Amino acid sequence: MSGEPMMSGGEVVALFRSFRAAGIRAWAGGGWAVDALVGRQTREHGDLDLAVDSVHLMGLLDLLDRDGFSVTVDWAPSRLELTAADGRVVDIHPVAFGADGSGVQTGLGGGSFHYAADGFSIGTIEGVPIPCLSVDQQLRFREGYAPRPVDVHDVALLTELARGRGQAG
Repeated sequence: MSGEPMMSGGEVVALFRSFRAAGIRAWAGGGWAVDALVGRQTREHGDLDLAVDSVHLMGLLDLLDRDGFSVTVDWAPSRLELTAADGRVVDIHPVAFGADGSGVQTGLGGGSFHYAADGFSIGTIEGVPIPCLSVDQQLRFREGYAPRPVDVHDVALLTELARGRGQAG
């Protein structure tokens, strides 16, 4: 990813603090979620993937707009990508939650992505607790496509975490 803008752990923590202050339910996904679960940054990240409770989507978009982000990819209702002038990128995945705590994200072309009720966890970035997707959920999302080098890296860490606890989760 060299040459591309990277997002720092401090920037991720600052965003989550603003989400919390605004009452927005959001969880880190992708590489930052893996690093949150590991408890340390293990690689560079070009963006922050976010699963957001769809009822909080408009509030999140307003908050990010005030922070200088604007929509650069609009694949609503499946996904939105926002970019700040300094190159930071937030990739938003709206999730509609059911009464049992599970969720569904609309996919492109009529498909969908399922978030199990146990798909949410808490990790740490720079020592700060951060809501993130669980080990199991992260592994489920890395199935069914040819892995990129970052996926191989992330799956190895997730598998080690799952083994360390005797189970994924």
